[in-house]
Amino acid sequence: MAQIAAPAPRFSPWIVAMTVTLATFMEVLDTSIANVALPHIAGNLGATSDESTWVQTSYLVSNAIILPMSGWLSTRIGRKRFYMLCVVLFTLSSMLCGLATTLPMLIVFRVMQGLGGGGLGPSEQAILADTFTPEQRNMGFAIYGMAVVVAPAIGPTLGGWITDNYSWHWIFFINVPIGIISLFLTQRVVHDPQHVIDAKKNRAGSTDYLGITSIVIGVGLLQYVLDKGEQLEWFDSTLIRIAFGIAVIALVVMVWREWTHRNPVIEIRLLKNRNFASSTISNFTLGMVLNGSTILIPQFLQLQLGYSAERAGWALSPAGLALALLMPVAGILGSKFDPRKVIAVGFLLTSASMFSMMRITPDVDFTHIVWMRVFQVVGLPLIFIPISTLAYVGMRQQDNNQVSGISNFVRNLGGAIGVSFLVSYLTRHRQTSRVDLVSHLHHGNPFFDRYFSALLHSAIVTGSSVSEAGHRSLVQLQSLVDSQANVLAFISAFFVLGALVALLIPLPFLMKRPSPQEITASQGIH
Repeated sequence: MAQIAAPAPRFSPWIVAMTVTLATFMEVLDTSIANVALPHIAGNLGATSDESTWVQTSYLVSNAIILPMSGWLSTRIGRKRFYMLCVVLFTLSSMLCGLATTLPMLIVFRVMQGLGGGGLGPSEQAILADTFTPEQRNMGFAIYGMAVVVAPAIGPTLGGWITDNYSWHWIFFINVPIGIISLFLTQRVVHDPQHVIDAKKNRAGSTDYLGITSIVIGVGLLQYVLDKGEQLEWFDSTLIRIAFGIAVIALVVMVWREWTHRNPVIEIRLLKNRNFASSTISNFTLGMVLNGSTILIPQFLQLQLGYSAERAGWALSPAGLALALLMPVAGILGSKFDPRKVIAVGFLLTSASMFSMMRITPDVDFTHIVWMRVFQVVGLPLIFIPISTLAYVGMRQQDNNQVSGISNFVRNLGGAIGVSFLVSYLTRHRQTSRVDLVSHLHHGNPFFDRYFSALLHSAIVTGSSVSEAGHRSLVQLQSLVDSQANVLAFISAFFVLGALVALLIPLPFLMKRPSPQEITASQGIH
């Protein structure tokens, strides 16, 4: 039976895009903005540093749970209604977070905030897919990309500035007026297309409770393991082993259930589409690289160079501006050229930028870091925009909610895995490098003897006794070893990221270049 295209939106697609991007930008920004304020929150609420990390963990777990179910919920209750409920919940819980007076209160409100925030990104992406014609989608997703990719880059800077100049409460209060404006605009300019209304009617009364349960348990515990694994020494911890085991069982049940159920919560069978499967892998890797590199540079600047959190954030800000300028450019390139080649170039540039970070030294200056970070993000829009567009090619309009939900989920999952892996990798490699460096520090090594003698002489010349000079020299030597081990760990981590991205350069060519007929069909016209 022939499908009829959804009626044209009542407002310009660009007005719709700016409206739904507002709340998504707010949510993505909040994911990273709270990290900087954790020490202040702990001190103000009388919590330990370890306890304060639950402020972030609680948000990430609830956010991860709702993401894969967002497509199903959009279809179940209506996409506009679901989106507005998410904005209301996120805004209200943001206000409550700012008013919290104890850590347990803050954690409960952060769980609510994560549940509200998790549905915003997938809903926006699906709204854009239906609002823009296939020929315009590249530019529509460029606006969405500015929210998803730029917000994490400026989050630490903004969070540090607000916390230092006002108080941590304001990192939550600033969401309230934005949320109210978003609700007002969404009510006026966003409307569900006919296929969303029809899908809601057809899915009424069908609820996969086993699927929902397995998603909540599996995804929630997996996110917990990824967030707390390094802190609890991974599988040395009984709690981590139990949580991981239950997560694996639940996720296996989830995959089986969603693959075989008539009306699944997550349409895993969509992955049989070659383009969507390839874009899903690319999204996963994009999340790993974006989140991983975003956490590597601030850690290097703070641990190695002694920068404050705010100054470390400023090192990332120019890259955020570069991303904002490059997103529309990537949208144009994705429309003019074979999107598979654009993605491959994006992977190539991103890989080269990671390898270029291997030139960092213990005394690298601020300007050099800024430009290296800018180079890092040049290729990301060339990946993000085309894969976001190609994910919808060959899909039915009624699958748009599911496509956006799965795409956002795997990108966030990739980010969680990337951050967890890199933090653990840095710790292990730092220890290994230190042991290796110390093994060369012994009398009989002419380089060590000359350097240690110079340190002793310098200390004695400045007025130290022989015993004091020996102690000072050993302290300086230890500091130097720690610094070198730290740099070697970061160099190795960037090499791993670069190699990972390089392996994906051929991946886009496994995708099928869409024909004009397929592009038209993806808009619902047959």
